[in-house]
Amino acid sequence: MTQYAAMASKTVPTVATKRVSPHTIRHTTAVHLLRAGVDINTIRAWLGHVSLDTTHIYAEVDLEMKAKALAKVEVSGLKEPPRQRSLLSLMAFLKAL
Repeated sequence: MTQYAAMASKTVPTVATKRVSPHTIRHTTAVHLLRAGVDINTIRAWLGHVSLDTTHIYAEVDLEMKAKALAKVEVSGLKEPPRQRSLLSLMAFLKAL
């Protein structure tokens, strides 16, 4: 794995400072599949997990996807307007992750 990380670091220099293991490649691939819209059950089968609970960690880890989902949420039917200040600070916090 070290030799492939060294080869990859020629294109992506930050790879040289990271520990790259088979688990890292597996995890990264699963997260990329999830971001691409591949169903979590398909990812579970591809990874060979027996339980969906084991694969669910990939959905929990991806904060970028959570932020995008929150940005799409529209709350309607409220009697009073939401507190813009707290909503803006929440979105700023999520974008900073």
